[in-house]
Amino acid sequence: MKKLNSLEASVKRVETLVTDYEDIGVLIEMAEEDGDEETIAEIEEELAHFEGEFEDLRIETLLSGKYDKCNAIVTLHAGAGGTESCDWAGMLYRMYTRWAEKKGFSLEVLDFLDGDVAGIKGVTFEVNGENAYGYLRSEQGVHRLVRISPFNAAGKRQTSFASCDVMPDIEDDIDIEIADDDIRIDTYRSSGAGGQHINKTSSAIRITHMPTGTVVQCQNERSQHQNKEKAMQMLKAKLYLLEQQKQAEKMSGIRGEVKDINFGNQIRSYVMQPYTMVKDHRTNEENSNVASVMDGNIDCFINAYLKQAQPPS
Repeated sequence: MKKLNSLEASVKRVETLVTDYEDIGVLIEMAEEDGDEETIAEIEEELAHFEGEFEDLRIETLLSGKYDKCNAIVTLHAGAGGTESCDWAGMLYRMYTRWAEKKGFSLEVLDFLDGDVAGIKGVTFEVNGENAYGYLRSEQGVHRLVRISPFNAAGKRQTSFASCDVMPDIEDDIDIEIADDDIRIDTYRSSGAGGQHINKTSSAIRITHMPTGTVVQCQNERSQHQNKEKAMQMLKAKLYLLEQQKQAEKMSGIRGEVKDINFGNQIRSYVMQPYTMVKDHRTNEENSNVASVMDGNIDCFINAYLKQAQPPS
């Protein structure tokens, strides 16, 4: 039913675009006959809206990966830079929260660790909505911030980093066997400011997969058992992606490497001083309105990545 509803929604959007296209054609004919400048202004407005809707639909056709339609589980970690990087991780979390709101997606925090002074050391959250993973997989990597730090008494420009890890929330059972001897399960007291998604009992779960060093955490669910189930689901998804990446690297003869959250490894730079510019180093997409980007307007970077990643026809 979920797939059927999605297909029906897509058909309805196409039908709406066809109707809008025909309406614009009628308006153009009226403008040519009457020479009405107000009609011309209306045409320009309708055309801009049509082009935007058409581009959104075209981008969705690029989301054809096996798990692109899944919800996304995103983990942010502060990197090199101390308090400044914790603040930067918090800023990125706000950016993705705003982006999800604009898309009409819901967001659920699974794990949260406050920074010692400000911001967050790490957060894992689930973005629920159609194609959430398809969009957000473009965000995986190291994000670099350059600004005059509010935490630097000398008012010097400072560079800080945070990493973004994205995986699909695969609801189906994944055919991955995990031996009990290969994992270590730790329980700890949930942290955070309290509220619906944080509790104060020792029900939080951290699972470490020792052969790969993969670590997943969950503290959002009501019980330790539920947190363990969710964490195991996350671990299986992560190990599946690692195996897929390993196979792809083997086929292409490329040796993968783990990148540090530090200089030279960023996928995108956010520069606030001495000039304002956000640049994606994979696609060369740029936006000089940093405030808008930090307010969740990152579709230009996501769309550029999806277009570039599209295999040649």
